[in-house]
Amino acid sequence: MLTEIPCVIMRGGTSKGPFFRREDLPEDRETMSRILLAALGAPDGRQIDGIGGAQTVTSKVAIVSKNPQGPNHVDFLFAQVEFEKNYVDWGPTCGNMVIAVGPYAIEQGLVRAERDKTPVVIHSVNIESTIEAVVPTPQGQVAYEGDYAIDGVPGTAAPIVINFLDAVGSNTGKLLPTGNLRDTIEGLEVTCIDVAMPMVIARATDMGKTGYESKAELDADKDFFARLESVRREAGRRMGMGDVSQSVMPKFGILAPPKNGGHVTSRYFVPHNLHPTHAVSGAICVSACICLDGTIADGIALMPEGDTPLVLVEHPVGTMEVAMTLSNTGDRRGIGRAGVIRTARRLMSGRVAIPSRVWAGK
Repeated sequence: MLTEIPCVIMRGGTSKGPFFRREDLPEDRETMSRILLAALGAPDGRQIDGIGGAQTVTSKVAIVSKNPQGPNHVDFLFAQVEFEKNYVDWGPTCGNMVIAVGPYAIEQGLVRAERDKTPVVIHSVNIESTIEAVVPTPQGQVAYEGDYAIDGVPGTAAPIVINFLDAVGSNTGKLLPTGNLRDTIEGLEVTCIDVAMPMVIARATDMGKTGYESKAELDADKDFFARLESVRREAGRRMGMGDVSQSVMPKFGILAPPKNGGHVTSRYFVPHNLHPTHAVSGAICVSACICLDGTIADGIALMPEGDTPLVLVEHPVGTMEVAMTLSNTGDRRGIGRAGVIRTARRLMSGRVAIPSRVWAGK
């Protein structure tokens, strides 16, 4: 016997995965985790018995529901399904998947479309932050076709503006969770910072890398990942996050000087392999890092000018633009808002079938 659950597969930025309405899933998180593992076909490195794509960026789930705070407010609960482990991580959010929340909410009737553009206020349940999406809705319908291109996605689509309204201290409650601009962990100098996503950031050269390596080159270096993980776990403890051995947070990044007209080159780990492009939340955190004086980025990145700089983060297949809003406290710059322009697309609408022994359903 199979249980069928309404589902829409969406691409958000450079990630994709199934979107569910909260009301179509059970209340308790343990049963929900079993359902998502079954739906995506985990644990299995190929995800052959589910709809997951056998990569971190294609083994993600969005769960959306109406939020009573206003007519255009929704809740977004994110789940990272570890496709090679029997585990669902509910800790982080996803800055790419959130791109598709606005279009999904409108098409599901959770938010009423306006003419031309529709603002959607998204409450990220995982990290208790607020994100504003501005979705193109000409004639009151979500527009997916357009001429805006993002690196890592073929073709063009309609642009969606995303503003992270309270990105600072997304998980730890602090911009610099250790209280320091730089820390030394196991002989490695790093910056531990939390803006949209808690991260541990190091210089690529200090990790024995150029920072320009491909995903295949980095993923093949097991010794590199062993060192990365050891530093990441200790950093997580110092950041007040406890034992992070079973969590994807904090994420890890390495920086190098820009090569293609940007402000910095970044490689973003998720954390046990390299992100094929770059996470939106990670790009915001990296941008914040280079905008602050005294971090690990000093001497590597080009410091953007002004209080509202457009930061260009170079990644393995191109560049991501991050619009930062900075504040000034005395003689030091602080971090305010951050925004990006990305694209999304609905890929499929239907029902995903799971064995009824996992959940009998409604």
